Amino acid sequence: MTGDVEHFARGLVDTVRTRYRTDDFIPLHAPQFAGRDRDYLLEAIDSGFVSSVGRHVDAFETALRAFTGAGFAVATVNGTAALHTALLLAGVGTGDEVVTQSITFVATCNAIRYCSAHPLFVDVDRETLGLSPESLADFLDEHAEIRNDGSCWNRDTGRIIRACVPMHTCGHPARIERIAEVCADWNILLVEDAAESLGSFYRGRHTGLFGKIAALSFNGNKIITTGGGGMILTDDEALARRAKHLTTTAKQPHPYLFIHDEVGFNYRLPALNAALGCAQVEVLPDYLIRKRALAGYYADWFDETDRIFMHEPDEATSNFWLNAFFARDREERDLVLEYTNAHGVMTRPLWNPMHTLAPFRDCPRAELPNSEWVEARLVKLPSSVPPDGVDAISGR
Repeated sequence: MTGDVEHFARGLVDTVRTRYRTDDFIPLHAPQFAGRDRDYLLEAIDSGFVSSVGRHVDAFETALRAFTGAGFAVATVNGTAALHTALLLAGVGTGDEVVTQSITFVATCNAIRYCSAHPLFVDVDRETLGLSPESLADFLDEHAEIRNDGSCWNRDTGRIIRACVPMHTCGHPARIERIAEVCADWNILLVEDAAESLGSFYRGRHTGLFGKIAALSFNGNKIITTGGGGMILTDDEALARRAKHLTTTAKQPHPYLFIHDEVGFNYRLPALNAALGCAQVEVLPDYLIRKRALAGYYADWFDETDRIFMHEPDEATSNFWLNAFFARDREERDLVLEYTNAHGVMTRPLWNPMHTLAPFRDCPRAELPNSEWVEARLVKLPSSVPPDGVDAISGR
């Protein structure tokens, strides 16, 4: 390691430790239980309703509707289940193609495969880390056509491009309005992967509300957690009813008979998890303030270096789920990752691009220069909700 890189990495470790006020191991994003978590869990246990029915499930869905502004919310066992169901509700089926980004967590592409469909990769924006509307439009102009059936067809593969799934990476909103416009021009249904962006807004509107349907995640490393858990958001009442039906094993209401009218999924969120969610969402506004302050703290420090901090995109309000910066190149990225992790500060790169993984290597794709640039340089920083005492404006 060169002296310059070691000096930078040492300073980064010291900066993180100063903010988190500990010499112990610092994880990337640890869950916080600072509210009425235990109280609500005990309520659920005492009620006897610990499975997928009970007032806590309804209350959690109501709280998420209120916070996001969505018309309807349906709680699921995890974010992947929410996205799988959302794709099915969008009509994605065997042999279809679904446009998404190669820079995403593998669950995005797994959910597409669960529908027996094919991911189709386009590039991302460096400024947002999300799907690039220009890359999407350019790919469609060059390779697609709308035929007499009204569907968008990939001329190269002979398959229908049914849906588009942009992901709001690290909690930074993609340029979702422009993506929605391109999708509308090409009769492609927009399904948002908002797993990482609870509390993020684009032009004043919560992520997940720009398409037909969206998925959230409450995994243990998310801004709020239910242990596992996800949520389907939609403004379409019929889709919401069908989402609840499909995720409850497609069981018809009946006093005592077990009547299932189609193949469904055991995807509903248990009440114990929902009880935890009810407590977590109560403290979400405070978490957002403190995470924004943490981002400001990091930004101030990076201003004194020649590395680029990942700022909030234009016209967006990020939840700053995971803060990140860009190293100069892959070699420096790896040296910083090695040094920080060896010194008890967890940092991580972005995911391996989906088009490089064995299950997705043969999927169609556009040119991906930004995806490759970002993946080679981005380093995620510890971003747990920090201790109190940081000013939300200055970051200090």
